[in-house]
Amino acid sequence: MSVAIVREYLKQFDKEKDVKEFDVSSATVELAAEAVGVIPARIAKSLTFLSKDETRCYMILAAGDAKIDNSKYKHFFGLKAKMLTPEQVLAFTGHPIGGVCPFALPEDGAHVDVYLDESLKRFDTVFPAAGSGASAVTMTCEELEKCSRAKGWVDLCKGWQEEPVS
Repeated sequence: MSVAIVREYLKQFDKEKDVKEFDVSSATVELAAEAVGVIPARIAKSLTFLSKDETRCYMILAAGDAKIDNSKYKHFFGLKAKMLTPEQVLAFTGHPIGGVCPFALPEDGAHVDVYLDESLKRFDTVFPAAGSGASAVTMTCEELEKCSRAKGWVDLCKGWQEEPVS
């Protein structure tokens, strides 16, 4: 059901044709990479966190090999990163764990602030989920920014940059 809603939402951007559904799970970065046929880093994973007043959430889309840097997160949002429970994820985003994406959010995203992490910018195309644990959509970073109605690009992750050579 969620994939159909996402596909309908993406029509306004002429991106519905780029939604892929799989016969296998794409619910984790590794499974999604295998289903799509790309390296795990190119999967745009959706990380969801509770806001300070708990009336909204922050969704950070990051490369599959990136991890939230707690100090960067705290500096940017002014609070410690607290991930949503599976029940909260569904309530805020309308999508189940494994299919969470920044598209077709309830109440037009009134309770979700979407941000895109810099870790994605190193790729020509990335693959966020499309509403289920067996789906993805091909997008450039520019398309992802537009289609997600992101509030902007942030630098909140670690682990994806190459280590400097000494």
